[in-house]
Amino acid sequence: MEEKERKNISLPENAHRPLKPGEVYRPLMGPETTPAEVTPYSVTMGLLMVIIFSAAAAYLGLKVGQVFEAAIPIAIIAVGVTGALGKKGGLGQNVIIQSIGACSGVIVAGAIFTLPAIYILGLDVNFTQMFLSSLLGGFLGILFLIPFRKYFVKDMHGQYPFPEATATTQVLVSGESGGKSAKTLLLAGAIGGLYDFVIATFGLWAETISTTVMGWGQAVADKAKLVLKLNTGAAVLGLGYIIGLKYAFVICCGSFLVWLVIIPLMNLIWGGSVIDLMHSGIAQTISSMSADEIFKGYARHIGIGGIATAGIIGIIKSAGVIKSAVGLAVGEFSKKGGAQTAAPERTQEDIPMKNVVWGIAIALIAIFAFFAFGGVVNNIWQALLALAIVTLISFLFTTVAANAIAIVGSNPVSGMTIMTLIITALVLVAAGLKGNTGMVAAMVIGGVVCTALSTAGGLITDFKIGYWIGTTPRKQETWKFVGVAVAAATVGGVMMILNKTYGFVGDGALVAPQANAMAAVIQPMMNGGSAPWLLYGIGAAIAILLTVFKVPALAFCLGMFIPIDLNLPLLIGGAVAWFVGSRSKDASVNAARSGKGTLIASGFIAGGALMGVVSAILKFANVDWQLSAWNATYGEAIAIIPFLALIGYMICASLKKDNN
Repeated sequence: MEEKERKNISLPENAHRPLKPGEVYRPLMGPETTPAEVTPYSVTMGLLMVIIFSAAAAYLGLKVGQVFEAAIPIAIIAVGVTGALGKKGGLGQNVIIQSIGACSGVIVAGAIFTLPAIYILGLDVNFTQMFLSSLLGGFLGILFLIPFRKYFVKDMHGQYPFPEATATTQVLVSGESGGKSAKTLLLAGAIGGLYDFVIATFGLWAETISTTVMGWGQAVADKAKLVLKLNTGAAVLGLGYIIGLKYAFVICCGSFLVWLVIIPLMNLIWGGSVIDLMHSGIAQTISSMSADEIFKGYARHIGIGGIATAGIIGIIKSAGVIKSAVGLAVGEFSKKGGAQTAAPERTQEDIPMKNVVWGIAIALIAIFAFFAFGGVVNNIWQALLALAIVTLISFLFTTVAANAIAIVGSNPVSGMTIMTLIITALVLVAAGLKGNTGMVAAMVIGGVVCTALSTAGGLITDFKIGYWIGTTPRKQETWKFVGVAVAAATVGGVMMILNKTYGFVGDGALVAPQANAMAAVIQPMMNGGSAPWLLYGIGAAIAILLTVFKVPALAFCLGMFIPIDLNLPLLIGGAVAWFVGSRSKDASVNAARSGKGTLIASGFIAGGALMGVVSAILKFANVDWQLSAWNATYGEAIAIIPFLALIGYMICASLKKDNN
């Protein structure tokens, strides 16, 4: 693009709203253009980002228990380096850098949620098993999602908020254009980043406000298990703005059902009882547990059952889309030698469906060989069962992961992985694979599925970024495979080094909270335990009722699964978005204000993500600047003041007429 064209550019007005009949979305880089995308520079930078952020995310995630999202920091670095080097065609290349680099975060999430649990259980896993688990899961996630790209990013244009994709796109576009948009984004990023850094690093005020800060609130929490919590972070508030009031309200309704109804009811009805649904040795009565413990031990499983059922319902509703994708593949295979079809425009060009089908077949064969001959299971029959589990669950939940990311920007991969582990354990035990060997097998199989779902969720974000900007999807898809391979090798190596250096059990061991949770689930299952089917069934019934009454079931059930302190700020952010976009009688003014608010919200998310990395590094380096005594005494009491100030800035800056 020429220098003049790169100034003061922004996404088209119809980028975030449903299109009118006959209206077409035109990306920044139109299909008729041939922008620089895959170049030696963009590929090298992208792979460098994969290595750096895979190692950093795995290291920090396991050491301090803090998993950060890499996509936005990578986009910020890409914009900065490309600009400093004066690269022409920077926008298209930056999308590729971000798309390749983002493989780091999704592979790390898939790996550290499951594989360290093998060490925690006192067992062993080798580098090849870790590498292949991440590699094959990542490949499967890419291949299963490609047929759904057009549906999610084009056919459903304006139907989903895509909060993370929105924030990343704003970073890329504002960095390319300069001008007012860049200044707004930079200022908001500085404010949001500094705000979240002060919380995480100094603890000048509490990150979470709870009703227990007041005496009556603590009494109600102790007796009735009734408590509300609010995360005061800038990044989460920004997510809420982009999600919007509609989805934020539905999500919070799910939280309200769990925290204001189900948890108090459980305490009221079964308070004096010990309920051990998984036969894992729980000795506490419900009344002796805190609301958080009841949520983690019981109520959250209702959300998992709801998410699984909502996903299956979504698959059934999307039968037409699936049929269309399968029909396209069959059509390509049955095409006669001389038959020609019109080539898709550049911005809608995917890897040919024939290649995708062959890729899925090869990936499944490789997974079967890995399970059968890689020391994962004992025999061919068990390998076939394991393959069936991976294929079915990965295929079913790929669209669930994509849908969740499109709505809330958060992938419920841990919940879906827990469900996978339980199903895997039941099947393997029935097939005669128990004990230590069974636990290793279940974790490796769960790792493949977890990585597939994590990769699919991340990929739909990259697809949406590319759709808005005008990237060639085929190039994103192709280089994703390379990024996944490099990330899988990096993560496997880092985990082995960390295990030898620190270990996952004992004094000074790595925290690995997600893997510890997975180990706690799988151990009793492989030793004669059970699953909380009653809770899953309640969640399933709720999802079905929601669907009958035309309430977005997946969003509601995500609210039941995600802690309430992360959901309430979404509602506040959504309310701010509604307020900003409805003050004027002039629709164009409302649209301009909403657009500026989106820039500010994106800045909050970008700043929070970047400074979250910095804060995590400081924690890892044992740099302790926490004002612990101050925070313990005054943190919650004063936290509402800076939070209200942040909301006030967001509203005033969005409504302010910009004359620059």
